[in-house]
Amino acid sequence: MNTLIDFILHIDDHLVTIVNTFGNWTYVILFVMIFIETGVVIFPFLPGDSLLFAAAALAANVDYHLNIWVLFLVFLSAAVIGDTVNYHIGHHMGLAASHNSFFGRFINHDKLKVAEDFFNKHGGKTIAIARFVPIVRTFAPFVSGGSNMHYGHFLHYNFIGGLAWVLVCLCGGYFFGNIPFVQDHFSLVALSIVVISLLPMVFAYLKHRLTKPTVD
Repeated sequence: MNTLIDFILHIDDHLVTIVNTFGNWTYVILFVMIFIETGVVIFPFLPGDSLLFAAAALAANVDYHLNIWVLFLVFLSAAVIGDTVNYHIGHHMGLAASHNSFFGRFINHDKLKVAEDFFNKHGGKTIAIARFVPIVRTFAPFVSGGSNMHYGHFLHYNFIGGLAWVLVCLCGGYFFGNIPFVQDHFSLVALSIVVISLLPMVFAYLKHRLTKPTVD
C-alpha cells in the first residue's frame, strides 16, 4: 500500500516508466490523474504542475513518442471537466458537507480556509488564478459551487484558467525538454519542478499562519 501511495504522489518521477510500459494508454492515465486532482476535493495533494511539466518535457524527446498536441487536449479537457465536477459537488452538497462527520474527515480544513479566503478576496477570478496555486486549485471550484456562484460565470473562468495553466506548464516543459542538459538529467529537472510548483502552496500557508489572529 505504501508503495502504491508513493507511486501516485510521485507519478511525475515515474512517468518514463509509465510511458515505456503503457504506451498510448499513458494519455488515459494522465487524464485520470489531472481529473482527480482538480475534480475530487479530497485529493488536493496529487501532482499537477509538475506532471504537466514532466509530460511536456518527455514529449520534446522523440524517444518517448508523446504528442504535445494530444497532451494539450488531454490536460485541458481533464482540467476543465475536473473543475466542473468539483463545482457541482460543492453546489449540490454545499460547504456544510465539509463539516460532515464522514465527508469532513477527508478534507484538510486549513487548506479549505485558505481557498475560502482566496475566493472572498478575488471573487470569480479565483477559479483562474487558483490554477497556479497547488492545493487551492482543488478547493476553489468546490468553494465556488458551495457559494452558489453562477455556473456560466464559473465556466468562463474555469476555461480561461485551465487554458492558461495548461499552456504555461506545457510550453515551459516542452521548451526545457528540448535542452540537451534536461534530456540527460531529467530526474534532476523533475525534482526541481516539484520543488518550484510547491512554493506557492508554502507561501500561501505561511501567509495564512502569519495572518491568523492569536487567541489571548
